[in-house]
Amino acid sequence: MKALVIIYLTFMFISMYFMFFFFLVHIRNRTKLFEHPPKTKEKTISIIVPAYNEEECLEGTVRTVLDADYPIEKIFIVNDGSTDRTKEIAQKLAKEFPSKVILLDKPNSGKAPSINYALKHVKSELFAIVDADSYPDKDAISKMVGHFDDEKVGAVTSAILVKNRGKFIQNLQVMEYVIMAWTRKLLDFVGGVWATPGPLSIYRKSAVDKINGFDESNMTEDIEVAWHLVKEGYRVRMCLAAHTYTNVPVKIKGWLRQRIRWDIGGIQTIGKYKSSFLKNGMLGNFILPFFVMSMFIGLLGVGVFVTQGLRKIIGAFLLTGYSYMANTQVLSLQDVYFAPSVLNFIGGLLLVFGFIFTVLGLLCFQEGKFAREKFFTLLLYGTFYLTVYPIILVIAIYKMAIKDIKW
Repeated sequence: MKALVIIYLTFMFISMYFMFFFFLVHIRNRTKLFEHPPKTKEKTISIIVPAYNEEECLEGTVRTVLDADYPIEKIFIVNDGSTDRTKEIAQKLAKEFPSKVILLDKPNSGKAPSINYALKHVKSELFAIVDADSYPDKDAISKMVGHFDDEKVGAVTSAILVKNRGKFIQNLQVMEYVIMAWTRKLLDFVGGVWATPGPLSIYRKSAVDKINGFDESNMTEDIEVAWHLVKEGYRVRMCLAAHTYTNVPVKIKGWLRQRIRWDIGGIQTIGKYKSSFLKNGMLGNFILPFFVMSMFIGLLGVGVFVTQGLRKIIGAFLLTGYSYMANTQVLSLQDVYFAPSVLNFIGGLLLVFGFIFTVLGLLCFQEGKFAREKFFTLLLYGTFYLTVYPIILVIAIYKMAIKDIKW
């Protein structure tokens, strides 16, 4: 029992520590959240659009990029062995914009190989990756390129937000993506951005060439490349003012598959860079420990939940059996009570702070109106939705153990 209390308190302490860490960073930098350095000179930039069976979204994405208020040198559409009309649509766009859009065709091999294939053709100073189902705001790229005036900046990512809203699972992801963007910006203030998501991130071509491109064996190439750049001494920045809207899974199965892939890729990246722990600058001294600790909290939370649940189930089973044999009441009103304790108080406090944390993030993106209108969704997000993450992590670990690793 004493060990369980220690584990429970450890879980609560670490959770509260991270929450207060983000609170303090937000308070200190709240007036600078949406600031971005003005561009002092034009830098050439190309766009890479990896596409596999994206006939429904590809044309809209490319036209959105072409409409950007920043000059684009080339747009490389990489058809990754699609079996639908993706190649046909890309050919049409290349014919309509012959000086801008270039189709690169290859057999299916995955996103990272598609990016590396396109990089052989990129000649510009910068390049951006835009997923084929994502739509950057007109001024998103122009707000991001100013960061590259600093030669130590290797990559800049944008705020990824949800485009296809409406269904319940999508509304949950609206909140999730807002909180991810907000916390990623807070990590930017301490030099701890650990991912450059695919919907829109811009890279310095020479920096990516230095690390030999994207890791084709990693399930989350956008995490691995950020860690690699940081290890090489580059900074990864986050521009909260640059918005990109992406389509998210509309079914639980697709959502679950995506989250499992994220966790598997994260674990793969930890394994690749574990030798950097507590060295190699920000990678080993902050990003790697932060990432590992975040996963540890999740596993610890699952452990506490399962242990408490088993104790209650076993206790109820034994009590029922004893009551039946003794011919006594199985349950009486005296057995139904809530015993206040320090542990219960801390648990309740953690839930309250988590709720406040979520609302604060939503308000930063002017999603407060959405939060008020969808109070039930917000409540579910803060209780049930976040508790699912650790379970998904356990599933990901299991899949890696049985070598069931696929996109």
